[in-house]
Amino acid sequence: MQKKFPDGFYWGAATASYQVEGGIENNDWAKSALEGYVPTCGLACDHFNRYEEDFDLAKELGHNAHRFSIEWARIEPEEGKFDQEAIEHYRRVLMALRDRGITPFVTIWHWTLPIWFVEKGGWVSKDAEGHFLRYVSLLTNEYEDLVKFWVVYNEPETPVRHGYVIGDRPPHHKLRIFTALKVIKKIAKVYKKTYQVIKNIDPEAQVGFSESLVYFEPYENTLVNRLAVKIIKWWRNNPEYDVYASNCDFIGLQYYFHTRVRINLFKSKWGIQFNDNERVSDFGWEIFPEGIYHILLSLKKYKKPIYITENGLADADDKYRSDFIREHLIWCHKAFEDGVDLRGYLHWSLMDNYEWTRGFEMRFGLIKVDYETLERKIRPSAYVYKEICETNVVVE
Repeated sequence: MQKKFPDGFYWGAATASYQVEGGIENNDWAKSALEGYVPTCGLACDHFNRYEEDFDLAKELGHNAHRFSIEWARIEPEEGKFDQEAIEHYRRVLMALRDRGITPFVTIWHWTLPIWFVEKGGWVSKDAEGHFLRYVSLLTNEYEDLVKFWVVYNEPETPVRHGYVIGDRPPHHKLRIFTALKVIKKIAKVYKKTYQVIKNIDPEAQVGFSESLVYFEPYENTLVNRLAVKIIKWWRNNPEYDVYASNCDFIGLQYYFHTRVRINLFKSKWGIQFNDNERVSDFGWEIFPEGIYHILLSLKKYKKPIYITENGLADADDKYRSDFIREHLIWCHKAFEDGVDLRGYLHWSLMDNYEWTRGFEMRFGLIKVDYETLERKIRPSAYVYKEICETNVVVE
């Protein structure tokens, strides 16, 4: 059975500056790599120099939208000093997309921070708000004529959880839960002001955010399991989510996970048990397409347009990706039929890239990258997605 998406639907893929551009040595992740905390990114995919080639491939694959991020450390390498060459580079990137009929969704902050900002205290600094709003103002003024969709933050909860609780990402603090909650609240406050700054400069701009939401459910329908789900969901799906959803023109959804939660009260070792996974990605993440439907329905209450800004899997052999895309889109279409204002789907990722603490081990790309030669090769699943993009139809 054919499932047709509405006219004007956005189809494409996403990337992030640090993960694909290469040559970025003045942000907190590059510093962490030098200190041995995380793998070195180095040249990555050299997308900084090859963006036109990559956009040609995106166009060939039927994409009419592309999400990417602007690297703050390139734009403002020193406090208050903006790099005009970097500003012009991203202008050329935006024009290259425009010339190919591809609509950009521009992420302002995709986790990485300039070293100078971190040295001043990062997000916990009293001056953090002013620094970020100055950066936002510059971007909006510079690119007002080229950007309609601004994604202010990418998954704002994730770097806080990993940076202040788990400790495997910058700034590599562990179990600082109260600090983490403070930073989450601070970032949400800055977001509200960012929204107003952009709208004051460009009232026609569409301003939103992108958060990764997990579909949680209990193993058994018991009080203790339902309570555990409620608490874990509150933290993992961002305690400040309502602040974001109340101050946006659209919601960006990133869906990767479904998690069943069971509290083991009567085991020899008390603890929380999660999924009994069957079909999994190379990352070990469970493939559960139905979850995206439930998350989309939960967002319906906000009465905002929704774009899937990331959805994908690590699959080096391209074994599951075609079915993964098709099955998730079938559930997306069901959500659309049930009244969700869904307007676009951006797959993660356009190409293989630096996968943060896992380096270049995981392969998320519609396009395979040979990291020695930097040759690009389109995977078979990308052609399956191409047909969906060009026909606006997914077949159940």
